[in-house]
Amino acid sequence: MIESLVRAALKQRLIVMVLAVALMVAGVFALQKLSVDAFPDVTNVQVQIATQATGKSPEEVERFITVPLEISMTGLPGLTEMRSMNRNGLSLITLVFTDNTDVYFARQLVMERLMEVMEKMPAGVTPILGPVATGLGEVYQYTLDKPGDGEKELSAEELTERRAIQDWVVRPLLRGIPGVAEINSQGGYVKQYQALVNPDRMNHYGLKLQDIYMALAKNNANSGGGVLPQFAEQYLIRGVGLIENLDDIRNIVLKEQNGVPVFMRDVAEVKLGHEVRVGAVLKNGYTESVGGIVIMMRAGNAKEVVSRVKERVKEINDKGMLPNGLQIVPYYDRSELVDAALFTVSKVLVEGIILVIVILFLFLGDVRSSVIVVATLILTPLITFMAMNHYGISANLMSLGGLAIAIGLMVDGSVVVVENAFHHLGHRQGESKVRVVLEAAAEVGTPVLFGVGIIILVFLPLMTLQGMEGKMFAPLAMTIAIALFVSLVISLTLSPVLCSYILKGCSGEDTKLIQSIKRPYLKLLNWALSNDKKTIAASTAVFVISLLVVPLLGTSFIPEMKEGSIVPGINRVPNISLEESIKMENEAMRLIMEKVPGVKSAMSGIGRGESPADPQAQNESTPIISLKPRDEWPKGWTQDDIADKMTQVLSEGLPGVQIVMAQPISDRVDELLTGVRSDVAVKIFGDDMVKLKSKADEIAKIAGTVPGAVDLRVEKVSGQQYLNITINRQAIARQGINASDIHDIIETAIGGKVATEIYEGQRRFSAAVRFPDSFRNNIEAIGNILVTSPNGSRVALSDLAKIEIRDGPAQISRELGKRRIVVAINVRDRDLGGFVAELKQVLDKKLKLPDGYYLEYGGQFQNMERALNHLMIIVPITIAAIFFLLFLLFNSVRYATMIIMILPFASIGGIFSLLVTGEYLSVPASVGFIALWGIAVLNGVVLVSYIRSLRDEGKSQVEAIVEGCKQRFRPVMMTATVAMLALVPFLFATGPGSEIQRPLAIVVIGGLISSTLLTLVVVPTLYRRFEETRIEA
Repeated sequence: MIESLVRAALKQRLIVMVLAVALMVAGVFALQKLSVDAFPDVTNVQVQIATQATGKSPEEVERFITVPLEISMTGLPGLTEMRSMNRNGLSLITLVFTDNTDVYFARQLVMERLMEVMEKMPAGVTPILGPVATGLGEVYQYTLDKPGDGEKELSAEELTERRAIQDWVVRPLLRGIPGVAEINSQGGYVKQYQALVNPDRMNHYGLKLQDIYMALAKNNANSGGGVLPQFAEQYLIRGVGLIENLDDIRNIVLKEQNGVPVFMRDVAEVKLGHEVRVGAVLKNGYTESVGGIVIMMRAGNAKEVVSRVKERVKEINDKGMLPNGLQIVPYYDRSELVDAALFTVSKVLVEGIILVIVILFLFLGDVRSSVIVVATLILTPLITFMAMNHYGISANLMSLGGLAIAIGLMVDGSVVVVENAFHHLGHRQGESKVRVVLEAAAEVGTPVLFGVGIIILVFLPLMTLQGMEGKMFAPLAMTIAIALFVSLVISLTLSPVLCSYILKGCSGEDTKLIQSIKRPYLKLLNWALSNDKKTIAASTAVFVISLLVVPLLGTSFIPEMKEGSIVPGINRVPNISLEESIKMENEAMRLIMEKVPGVKSAMSGIGRGESPADPQAQNESTPIISLKPRDEWPKGWTQDDIADKMTQVLSEGLPGVQIVMAQPISDRVDELLTGVRSDVAVKIFGDDMVKLKSKADEIAKIAGTVPGAVDLRVEKVSGQQYLNITINRQAIARQGINASDIHDIIETAIGGKVATEIYEGQRRFSAAVRFPDSFRNNIEAIGNILVTSPNGSRVALSDLAKIEIRDGPAQISRELGKRRIVVAINVRDRDLGGFVAELKQVLDKKLKLPDGYYLEYGGQFQNMERALNHLMIIVPITIAAIFFLLFLLFNSVRYATMIIMILPFASIGGIFSLLVTGEYLSVPASVGFIALWGIAVLNGVVLVSYIRSLRDEGKSQVEAIVEGCKQRFRPVMMTATVAMLALVPFLFATGPGSEIQRPLAIVVIGGLISSTLLTLVVVPTLYRRFEETRIEA
């Protein structure tokens, strides 16, 4: 079959060449169309239900909103996890579905359930679905600035105006861009029309607060009166009564007293104010600002979306589309990271290709054969890009990393074919070139097919990984498998054709380089063959030592990628006011700008924007610190040094706050995947918040004693103070007052209640009724608010209700319908697996939990455990599959066993190189081992099948072994060296993403050194022991 394939290709030499050129052109087009992102999107399929309920406390939000919603969502098809968070005025439920659920189908299901539960919601509360985005969705963040702003502080009026422009001009302009899911406005003040009612004047005119509220609500409307026919035409009748300005509100008539109308202006001051704020944006430590975050659709192409946003922004700025000369100024732009990450990988790819070409030239000493192999190197990636487009794999760190790993592997087939053709042409001068090439290619065709087939097979199991690691490594495995398959076909079609056109045989002498390595090798081989027991014993001993080393290697999940911007999250006490929070944050940003070197800008968002799916409380902030290019940092500093300096500066400048270092993407991704932003999370489930909190503190104390634990934090659940106004039923009964009247006073007079919306052209702003500040700004003033009873008497609120300050929960988190608290721990300078094992042991010993309370472990650790368990199953299956293929090839269990024995010897180098470099045994390192086995088996197959064919020609055993090793020395050395050198650039790469590829490269390079040596020395010795006796037919 292989021979007929090669023969067909050689028959139609021209067609093969034309096809190759055509595919090359198509590949270049495919390359331009490739979807590009920094990082594979690892977020699971999730739907968020966000509900705003202004003024409700976390307990009320939980009881009236979250619990009914959770009950209605249970049992949705494909639902795997349900978490919720209840904060002041906000409920956020996250539903996680299985990975093969279509996100729009999931939203549809959730929407249907929401319809059923709608009528159970409190009045005026509407749950909505969060945007169709993922953790990698925040691709572009900007502020609105004027060129002349300088470093001055913006006034409240300017901030109000900019926020209106952001909401009503910028947001619609950017939201229409394809691929954008949502624009989350942040900062500034939202304009509001306010009627501030003076209670003394109101009581003087004998009015109730409810009357004023209703008057404002009812005096703002238009009406339609149908049609008025007039002779040959008709008029549309409309009554016009919309409020257009503050004077219209002032002139609303509330009642008539002795023939004199009482106007709104008589009892209330009507003015423009702002809504109660839930968040702010700070800029570089000198001013507040107004901005927005562009959130990308799920499965969008980050690079494309950002470039579209940039085009639109440029157009808006250049044409001056925003009033008053405002400009959109970005401070975080994902495409910078994408470019940096792709640059890292592309640089490695190009360096790899150059190294491979140099090696081929050194080994073959012939430019023509190098050119043939390089043709494979160029064509394979281009065809792979076409396949990637077809299967929707985006070009990111992982998939391009796969290509870089494959560079060394994909020339293997061609190298063996070309080298053999080169050898034959040198020895058989004068015969027809095409015939010689055909025989040479057919001779090594089977081992090449099986060898490369085995490497492809080895990568297939990686595609079965689940969860986050599956989404990261499946594209890598897919890309490698596609590239290898393409290279296999090319090595059996295009390579022979090119050989027949341009290859010239020469005397068949080895190059100087090969001769110098071959001499000592043959001496070593002869010694090994005559001392076969010693050789086998020695290599087994080394293998046993390496097994003893394995427990010394730590385990971790996936090394952290350095993104080039830092998020030093600052957590404060829960009951801090927004104003105080802003002051503190400003100070922090100023310190960072002044005292930390290498910082370009420091922008920070406190609290949440207007998208309810953004749950940050006002005691939390997420600053984004953008760094200058590397060459402007202090000499020898890394991103970690800058982060450490920041921690130090902030800890000294802001005593008593918690600082947690993170990065923009990893932070969001961790939180979305497990609901926790940390490496290890200990979750305690139970019912009573007080008990949960005390146990959580106890756990944090115990965990702090385990070495390696840093950034310990207990979820801030308590510490929020409440002013409770508890109604005294007897007292209100005596006065004939209803509880609802008192609630009205609390909601309207103290909280401010929106009565209607006022339109300014297309913009709309709310109009609210409220008491002036001086009548509601302390406990005494609130107690003195007068309530009117049905018989006209007025009673102070403090006589009808008990007013007191109480401590209560700041937030309540739930998972799978139970309350929980999380103790989050980051691990530094230690492997994750060992840390968790020790933590569990310590907690089992020292912690006693009440009945009905239990612990669970989550965070990054959850992913790691799942990945490693999965690999435990995959690896044996892979080995079994390799064994089966070898059996098919050699048709003998003995030879198959012999080649499988190469695997442990190949692993030796990988294990020791991990130990020497201090890298952990992480998921990328495991992938490295898998790649390594494939290459080792390929070399073993090539060698053994050649020795067998020499035996078939009737040579004696030792003669066949020595001759086979001599002949196959060059191709074995070439495939190994090429695969090794293609990965060397990874060791020295420094850009974003190089951290993930490095352990992989270390394993392959270290392993290839040991496996090549062992293939060339131990396999021949094993062959003597394993050879089957021949039956004379």
